[in-house]
Order: sequence, then structure tokens, then C-alpha cells
Amino acid sequence: MIRGIEFQRTIRLMNKNKITLSLAAALTLGMSANVMAAGFQLAEYSATGLGRAFAGEAAMADNASTQFRNPAMMTYLEGTQISVGAIYVDPNIDVEGKVNGVAPTKASDIANSAVIPNLYLSHQVNDQWVVGLAFGTNYGMETELGGDYLATGFGNQAMVKSIEINPNIAYKINEQFSVGGGVRYVMGEGHFGAALPKAAGGADLKYMEGDDTAWGWQLGAAWQINDNNRIGVNYRSAVDLTLEGKASGLVYDKTVAMQGKKPSKDYAGSMDLTLPATAEIASFHQLTNKVAVHASFNWTDWSSFDKLEANIPSISSKPDLIKEENWEDNYRLAVGTTYQYTNDLVLRTGVAYDTSAVSDEHRTQTIPETDRLWLSLGAGYNWSQNLSFDAGFTYIFAKDASMHEKDEQLGSFEGETTGNIWLVGVQANYKF
Repeated sequence: MIRGIEFQRTIRLMNKNKITLSLAAALTLGMSANVMAAGFQLAEYSATGLGRAFAGEAAMADNASTQFRNPAMMTYLEGTQISVGAIYVDPNIDVEGKVNGVAPTKASDIANSAVIPNLYLSHQVNDQWVVGLAFGTNYGMETELGGDYLATGFGNQAMVKSIEINPNIAYKINEQFSVGGGVRYVMGEGHFGAALPKAAGGADLKYMEGDDTAWGWQLGAAWQINDNNRIGVNYRSAVDLTLEGKASGLVYDKTVAMQGKKPSKDYAGSMDLTLPATAEIASFHQLTNKVAVHASFNWTDWSSFDKLEANIPSISSKPDLIKEENWEDNYRLAVGTTYQYTNDLVLRTGVAYDTSAVSDEHRTQTIPETDRLWLSLGAGYNWSQNLSFDAGFTYIFAKDASMHEKDEQLGSFEGETTGNIWLVGVQANYKF
């Protein structure tokens, strides 16, 4: 019976007269959403920040990595500094439900684990000017659903990777105020696919891959209220990518054949993908000689992501509306504590709450977005006067989320996404 259901659904899908890349919506911007932060956003830029759930980041100046969240904080760094590290991410995300209300199906561990590296340099030019260079990423994910999963027609694989090169400069106006900014050169690539389940043959229905580069910018400021309290703010611009590459699959071939043309091995195409703007306001408060608390409020402009459109010139001169997404702005609140246990050992902890980028009303299989709770622990150790090490650990509880999707051509899927994520990071810092 399952095979019959999938075969009928496949026929309906292949008889569509327009090409869509719903596969991109299905996983790239959906299944990955539960992995680290809202959408396909990554917060994992340093092991130092990981240990406090990235609380107060725009107001912190631990090492050269501070420039990635607020370049103005480089004015608190002396001499020349370098930080290098990596964070290992292990998501455990499952999707379970029924196809057309009768065929139960489940996919386990759909989000792949990854190592996220980073490298930061800062150099104090004089008492007022500091320059820096950052290598990291704000966005990335990779998911894959096995062929035994019966809803692979909605999407079976997706990957988005970005690398960011970010030169920065900071200026200390006076003892209270500092400003900073930088340009961001972003290199992005991705691939997305949808396929028949094994029960219906397992052939690719749709597949697309592409890459692009684009520029963005960031601005930051810091206010040292007094010796024990300061506030930091940061804004990072949106980055618009047009992933150009090739598309292939049975659906594309069928559409081309219906136009009286000979199907090709692949078709040149593209899809616009925006990495949204973000903002942060953070505070740092030194309560005693040993204890400090810090907090931050983050905003991401996910409401700018309202729909997906694909362009495949050899098939149609008009953009193809894939899906109205109806995403919402995302907010994150984090609170952390730093405890100077000894002159050489510092302990960190933090908790954060990350809201979903989609409401319950619009959550479907393509957008299994949900709220997340972060619990973090970390430590830093001064090996010598110049060399220090940081480590951080975070466990993320992802809220269970129901989903429902109905399409005239694809049929329906109703189910639930569940999961959790753990992260561990290490980092080395050196002062010249």
C-alpha cells in the first residue's frame, strides 16, 4: 500500500507544469532550523563565548575573537593578539509523521555533525586605533534524510556553507566611548535535493547546487559607564547571495519534454538567498573582584525572508514562486556569569533562550522551527603570561514542534520534529 501511495504521489509531482525548488525550502531553511540558532544561523564563533551561552558578547573583550560580535571592543585589547579554535556541533534531530494520513514514516539524526573553525587577529596601532581580521561564519548547516523516509519528495538533502573574511578597525574616542566597524566578504555554497523514497524507486526528483560571493558590513560601539559597568551594541548588515549553478532531476526533465524540447543532463539555474541582518545590545557588570555578570539581547531580521523564488532560464523567463514562507523576526536573550577562581583560572556559565523564526500557525515540514534553551559551562586558563586556553560546553533543548503540510501535487504530511544538540569548543589565545 505504501508503494502505491508513493507511486501515485510521484505521478502527480512529475505532471506539474512548472519547475520548483521547494526542496530548498524543505530542508535548507527548515530542517536545519533546530540545529543551533533560528533558521540556518550559527552562533558558534568562539569557545570563549560558548562557555557562557554567548551572553553579553557585544560588551566582552576577552581576546581577539571579540571583533566578530563588536569590533569596538578591540580598543580594550593591548598589543597584538591571535585566537584560533573550533567548535564541534552534534545535533540529534528526528522527524516523524504520516504521509497522506496513512503511511507512517520517520527519519532520525537528519542534521549532520560539523566542526566550525575560527581565527582572529588584532593589532593595537596606538592608544586610540586598533585593527583586526576575522575568519569565521554566521550561517551554515547540512541535513540528509535517508531513502527509507517516505516524505523525501518534500526534500531529502540540503547543505549551506559560508565562510566570512572580516577586516575590522576600532577607534577609542575617550575613556568612555569606542566605535568600530568592518567589511565582510562572504563566500557561500549550497546543494538541495528531493527524491523518491526507496519504496518508489529512489530516483532523484530535483537537485540543485550553486555558489556565490557577496559583501556586507558591521558597525559597533561601546560605552564604559564606569570602571565596573559597560554597554556594547553591534549591527551586522544583510548579505544577498545568488546561488548560481545547475539543476537536474526527473521533474525538470518531464517539464522540458512537455515543452517539446529534449531533456538535458542538467540545467543552469539560480536561487536568491539572503543572510539576514542582525543586531545585539549587551551589558557587562563587575560585581566583585571575582564575580561578573553579563547579558545580551539579539535580534535577527528573519521577517525579510517571506518567499523563495527560483530562476531557470532554459525552462522559463519568469521567476518561479516556490513558497510563501511567512518567517518572523527572531529574538534571543542570554544571561551569563564569570568567576575568577584564581589568577590563572576563570570559570564561565550561561543560559539562553532562542525563539523560533516561525509561528505555530505557519510551521510545516518545510519549517520545523522551534524554540531552544541553552545551558552552558566553560573555563579559561592562563598557561603563561602570553598563552591562554579556553573551553566551552553547551547542551541545547529543542522544543518539540508539530508540523502540517498540504499540497495539491505532493499530498500531505503531518508529524512532529524533536531533538537536542550538544556543542564543545576549544580555543588558544596568544599575546605578543
